[in-house]
Amino acid sequence: MNIFEVKADKKQYLPLLLLADEQEDMIDRYLERGTMYALKDGASVRAVCVVTDEGEGTLELKNLAAAPEYQRRGYGRRLVDFLAEAYRGQYRRLLVGTGDSPLTIPFYEACGFRRSHVVPSFFTDHYDHPIFEGGIQLVDMIYLSKPL
Repeated sequence: MNIFEVKADKKQYLPLLLLADEQEDMIDRYLERGTMYALKDGASVRAVCVVTDEGEGTLELKNLAAAPEYQRRGYGRRLVDFLAEAYRGQYRRLLVGTGDSPLTIPFYEACGFRRSHVVPSFFTDHYDHPIFEGGIQLVDMIYLSKPL
């Protein structure tokens, strides 16, 4: 297993990025200013993530996605662990925003994140179509924080 920084042609991973953030113009808001990592296992990239410096000691995980055939195999957790190790001492906390979904909140909590705050109506205000995850429409952005 190898995790490496993607420095050029980040859009080559757009199909994976769209799994976690299904509107391309929203991805465009953070992709180039963010640092992107890819996890390769064997011959293929299995998962990707993007983090951004949000100031005041905060690193934000903007996107984390594993290819559908490789989900629930520990690749997402491995990337979260990698980020915590790589950025410990440089940032105070790792923040992640996600929908209030039974598919994502338990994953982040299992990775050591705790609920931080809520941005009401984020998904309905910023996306051009309703977004559903696990059969639930996402409305509010739930932020979770993990100390580094």
